[in-house]
Amino acid sequence: MYCKHCYRDAGVKAEDELSTDEGCALIDQIAGARFKIMIFSGGEPLMRDDIFTLVSHAREKGLRPVFGTNGTLITGETALRLKDSGAAVMGISLDSIDRGKHDEFRATPGAWQGAVDGMRACREAGLPFQIHTTVMDWNMPEIEKLTDFAVEAGAVGHHIFFLVPTGRAVDIVEESLRAEQYEELLRRIMKKQVETPIELKPTCAPQFMRIASQLGIKTRFSKGCLAGISYCIISPMGIVQPCAYLNIPAGNVRETTFGEIWRESEIFKTLRTAEYKGGCGSCRYQKVCGGCRARAYFYHGDYMAEEPWCLHHGRKGY
Repeated sequence: MYCKHCYRDAGVKAEDELSTDEGCALIDQIAGARFKIMIFSGGEPLMRDDIFTLVSHAREKGLRPVFGTNGTLITGETALRLKDSGAAVMGISLDSIDRGKHDEFRATPGAWQGAVDGMRACREAGLPFQIHTTVMDWNMPEIEKLTDFAVEAGAVGHHIFFLVPTGRAVDIVEESLRAEQYEELLRRIMKKQVETPIELKPTCAPQFMRIASQLGIKTRFSKGCLAGISYCIISPMGIVQPCAYLNIPAGNVRETTFGEIWRESEIFKTLRTAEYKGGCGSCRYQKVCGGCRARAYFYHGDYMAEEPWCLHHGRKGY
């Protein structure tokens, strides 16, 4: 596919991707750094011929393997192989109830039906799945309907991703939400959670922690932005960075062990100080929110600057 919002700007296979042996060695290092969850994402992770080997190895090392996938490659056989390999949950992208809108966003005819078929295959195999939605101005009105669709489809969760301008997403930044819409939708999601039996999780929208607190809604989460604190990503070529959207290298696992990068990288050390600037630095929700560091970097050139899409900035007593 050639999705309009892809942070990786994925297309053809990148040259010099990590080999199977390198991937397994990296998984050993990740487990050694005491991580608990391993997310296989992409691009499209199911394009890798060795994906079942990597999932099995992650499970053997005590990690919980989960996925971010477009779902179109999940046949009945693939779902069973993933389950047998140890995959815990498949995150399948669905951006609209309208198949035409989803297909256009994913730049692939049949993408919507393929994703829904993938969900069905997971359900029939007994492999848990959740729906992932990237929210834009054009699909914002249907988020609750997508949650209802997720429940009806048998999903265990609905995670709503708020666009961060990086990769191809810089070309559609005008379609992304702004502060007022951002706040409105987060409140709608938190209120929907009260009446919904599955987990709803705004992603790249750390202000949901503040809003949940203001509405008196309890969540299982302890902090909004986890970039460089308890989460990071590794590119197909082994480059480590704080999150998929904060495109600043912390190191390369082909040159330095993952554990050393995770402990010693300067960007990780800085992010862990939580010494934010501007409104985020003085906000009383600083510890539970943290603002989106990638969005701060895109708009201010400083990943410790204030979150530019937060309506809370500037309010008296905030």
